[in-house]
This record gives sequence, C-alpha cells and structure tokens, in this order.
Amino acid sequence: MHTFSSKTKILFTAVTLSFGSQSSLAALPDTLKLDYAYYAPTSLVVKEQKILEKALPKTEIKWVFSQGSNRSLEYLNSDSLDFSSTAGLAAALSRANGSPIKTVYIQSQPEWTALVVAKNSPIKSLKDLKGKKIAATKGTDPLLFTLQALETAGLNKKEVQLVHLQHPDGKTALERGQVDAWAGLDPLMAAAQIQSGAKLLYRNVGFNSYSVLSTKEQFAKQNPEAIEAVIKAYEQARKWAKANPDKLAELLARESKLPIAVTKLQLSRTNFEQNIPTAKHINALKKSATILTEENLVRPGTNVNQVIDQLFDARYAQKVVK
Repeated sequence: MHTFSSKTKILFTAVTLSFGSQSSLAALPDTLKLDYAYYAPTSLVVKEQKILEKALPKTEIKWVFSQGSNRSLEYLNSDSLDFSSTAGLAAALSRANGSPIKTVYIQSQPEWTALVVAKNSPIKSLKDLKGKKIAATKGTDPLLFTLQALETAGLNKKEVQLVHLQHPDGKTALERGQVDAWAGLDPLMAAAQIQSGAKLLYRNVGFNSYSVLSTKEQFAKQNPEAIEAVIKAYEQARKWAKANPDKLAELLARESKLPIAVTKLQLSRTNFEQNIPTAKHINALKKSATILTEENLVRPGTNVNQVIDQLFDARYAQKVVK
C-alpha cells in the first residue's frame, strides 16, 4: 500500500483536477456558512429541508441566524458568513461604503416594510410625523424606506426624531408608546397588525427593495461551484415556496414562533417570481441613489449608480436557473 506525502497528495489532486475528474466536488470548500432569517423565507426552506446538506454531503453547512440586513452584512464582512440574506438596498449601501460584496441571486420581491403607527394613533399622514419619534434600524431597508417616504411629504430626517433600534425593539417601543411610528419589518410588522391592531400609515411597494443573496468578491472568485450549488438550493426552495404557500406559512410560524395568521399576512405580500438579477432589479435600486447621497449614507464623492451596477453578478444564476 502506497502512502503519499502532503505535497504529493496536492500534486496528485491538481493533476486529477486538470483532467476534469471530480472537479466540482474537489473545488468546494470544506465548510459553507449561510444565514437564515424570518424576513427571507426561502432561507428557512433551504435549512429545514437540508437541501444543501443533501446536495453537498462532503461539505459542512453552518447556519447563522440574522435579525436584520445590518446584522447579516456585519457577519458577511467579518467572515462569519459566506452568503448573506439582505435587502437589496442594504447590500448596495454596504458596497458603496467599501464592502467588496456581490449580489448573485434574487430571493423574492417582498413588501416587507411600511411605516407603522399604533392602533389609536392620532397620526393620519406622513406630514403628521414632523417632530415625531420614528424607530428604525440603521443600514436596513426600513430606514431607507422611511427617508424616501418622508421625502414624498417634503420632510427630511432633521424634521423628525429617528430612534435607532433593532427591528424587534422598534416594535416593542411602538407598542409601549415610546415612539410615535416605527419603520416595520415583516414578520414583526404583520405581528403588530394582528396582535396589537397597529396600522400601516404609509405603504409603497416601490420603496421596498428586493430580497437578495450576496457573497464576497474574493469568495466568488475562489468558489464559483459553491455559488452555483447554493443558488440551485435557493431556486429549489423558491419553487417549493410557490407551490406550497400553506406549508411555507406553517414553517415560518414554527421558526419565528408567531401565529399562523401573522405569517400568512407576511407571505401574502411576498412575490416569489424573482430569481436572476436583471436590469429591472438594478434600476429599482438606482431610484434610491439620490437619497443615499443626500442623506450622507455613503462616502462623499461615491457614484452610487456605478456601485449598483457593480453590485450585481447574474452569471451564476443564469448558469443554473432552469
């Protein structure tokens, strides 16, 4: 029986790969780290059904819970994640501020954020928010939604009091009367509607950015097969989600420990017809470019439109989506 030194093994593997044998398996990393989030239902399907574990039996799949886009991007930037589930606008903001990320897949088009007020609130319109406290989470779609919404009413962030709280804390603050409005995020927003009678003060699906899956440029260059495998898994989950709305609502309820009525409300405003990044998704984000610059959310001199063009890489999804 022959034994090989580590150098010989590496050389042997390289020679094997050069002839195309087992190339996809050998090229996969030993571990893949992904997040799952209640605001990204297909991530729950991939995790629950062990789609990646079955497809990649020799790769360890690690799952990390994300409370919001800002947390997900922190984990991605610190290498705690290889793949990050976020709002498209949060991904664009992250890249604009120096994070080398690439968006490789569109998970869904949710209407996952709106401006929410308490059941008996005297606030009836956006103009009524002048001087009022609004809870929102920094670096997330709900905050950017809020800024765009205020702009439609001729208000800017200096004319309101933005209270930066994580999404669950914003909901609690609204229900306790500590803030006047909350930039909600599903499923917490749906829970507030059903459980405490909270009302959606302002809705605009056009101000909601798409739910996206992103990775780092360096990881993408080194692990194209891993990206393709992950997109295949998410595409399988998306098709299952479309075909099984009731089961998806049950899964989301079980994971989030929220009533089924809440998860059904969340999913009723989620469109699972998206997958490959296209000009439509790019142009939707570019509508926010001006506000990102005006609100000093990106570094001075940043060409946000160029950043958004550079953010998306559709090649992987184009290759595997059938």
